[in-house]
Amino acid sequence: MPQDAFTIKYIAEELKNALTGGKISKITQPARDELTFIIYTAKGNVKLDACLSAQDSRLSLSADEKPVPQNAPNFCMLLRKHLQNAEISDVRQPDFERIIYFDLKCVSDFSASVMRLYFEIMGKYSNAVLCENGVIVGALKTTAIGDNTKRVLFGGVKYQPPEPQDKINPDDVAAMDCVLLTPCPDKAKQISEKIKGICYATALEIVNFYGGNPTGSEIYDYIFNMRREPCVTYLDGNPHDFKVRSSEKDKKIYPDLLQAQSEYYSYVYNKKLFSGKKHRLESALSAAVKKTEKRLAAIRQKLLDCRDAEDIKLKGELLTANLYAVKRGDDRFKAVNYYDANGGTVEIQLDTALTPAQNAQKYYKKYAKLKRTQTSVCLQQDETLQKLDYLNGIASNIRAAENIFDLEETEQELTQLGLLKLPPERKKKPAEIPYRVYFADGFEILAGRNNVQNDRLTRSLAPEDIWLHTQKYHSSHVGIVTGGREVPDNVLLTAAEICAYYSDGREGNKIPVDYTRKKYVKKPPKSNAGFVIYTNYETLLADPDGHGEKAKKNE
Repeated sequence: MPQDAFTIKYIAEELKNALTGGKISKITQPARDELTFIIYTAKGNVKLDACLSAQDSRLSLSADEKPVPQNAPNFCMLLRKHLQNAEISDVRQPDFERIIYFDLKCVSDFSASVMRLYFEIMGKYSNAVLCENGVIVGALKTTAIGDNTKRVLFGGVKYQPPEPQDKINPDDVAAMDCVLLTPCPDKAKQISEKIKGICYATALEIVNFYGGNPTGSEIYDYIFNMRREPCVTYLDGNPHDFKVRSSEKDKKIYPDLLQAQSEYYSYVYNKKLFSGKKHRLESALSAAVKKTEKRLAAIRQKLLDCRDAEDIKLKGELLTANLYAVKRGDDRFKAVNYYDANGGTVEIQLDTALTPAQNAQKYYKKYAKLKRTQTSVCLQQDETLQKLDYLNGIASNIRAAENIFDLEETEQELTQLGLLKLPPERKKKPAEIPYRVYFADGFEILAGRNNVQNDRLTRSLAPEDIWLHTQKYHSSHVGIVTGGREVPDNVLLTAAEICAYYSDGREGNKIPVDYTRKKYVKKPPKSNAGFVIYTNYETLLADPDGHGEKAKKNE
């Protein structure tokens, strides 16, 4: 992202036009290195995001909703104290630096003052500093007195801007020409390293624009005089960067740079949010799966321990049949196995402290205990296998997720299972997430995103609608809304391909997909979310296909 002084120059100009005269009505700090300002302007409320982290540092307008912590950090409280209802009188970029400052008229019931809020957009050195009459009131990232630093940042000291880099100012055409005369195989690198306020991405655009070897005057014109063409560039169909102007062909033009920047960072934020949530859900689920697999292994070991039950019973029977031949005090007895056609013998261990009859009863009691254990453990094994299958079904939903909507109700599901704890600000029940919706030859096709939606989708279908699910794979439930009409084969195939696409068989082909009328689909009482049984079905083979061209854009 080219957050260099060149780009910030245009950001500052557009922020000035958009925010001057506006009043700050709300200040929050969603994360340690982020600040959000709600500003009331003549055109309505505007949200200004200040991201001051090492990555994606910027000032941008945004429409994304971010969670607000219950307790505001100290710097946020300081800003609220001084800047609540403050009017923005000016927005500027000083000396072609990666800094934007806001001049603010602060009026309260007892005093009036003018303050300046600096946003230093410098990667890992990014910061926000509030000053009054050139003296620091507070900073997002402060330095201690004992720190070995040339620049002191804490309340009560004079604000000093970051030390300037030893580079040529882009308005010094003669100096730029002198540097550019030096041969260099990578002209863009030479420009970004020698000329102030230009990052490599911008320098590359300059080199491409002027055919490989720009002059000082051309660089000056590119920076200060050329018409802007704000855009978002794309790579493999996804937003890749935003720029003041670009020579790349795969791009989308916007009316202003703020809008291009907002669209790009909205994509970045939602992608990061999606990746973070997906990882969180996968981690919680993985721990539950491992715990369940460990329990299943313990159950199977118990079943192995019970495999000798019939031998124990046999020894009890043989001992009972031969009580007359067993002497008290014997530690073993060899009995003829009358179940063996070859007349084999079985050696029976005896407890010398017990009578022959007591030894026989001991074997019967052990057999009865093993049979009770076996019956109980078999039930536990069935329940554990069902649970493991259910958890693997949730894992399949998470793997098939493509955006944040696909994970919302899965997060609720894991929370209800006790595998996740939602933060306090997320305990309110969120709005219902829409299904994936497709249209094919006048028929509406619905696909669930997760187990919760699968249940809701199945309930919503009419008795004569078509219901689909992959055979022997976890998958989304898919429904065709028939409206009483016969479903053509091509529509049925489309629905089956979508079902196969959102299944564990996504990487294969010729996936078997079962389909039946909804009236033949039943959900057993107290069964897990997404679990159903169905009858009167037929099966067709389908290659996985997401059919994005037929999807309704409801995300």
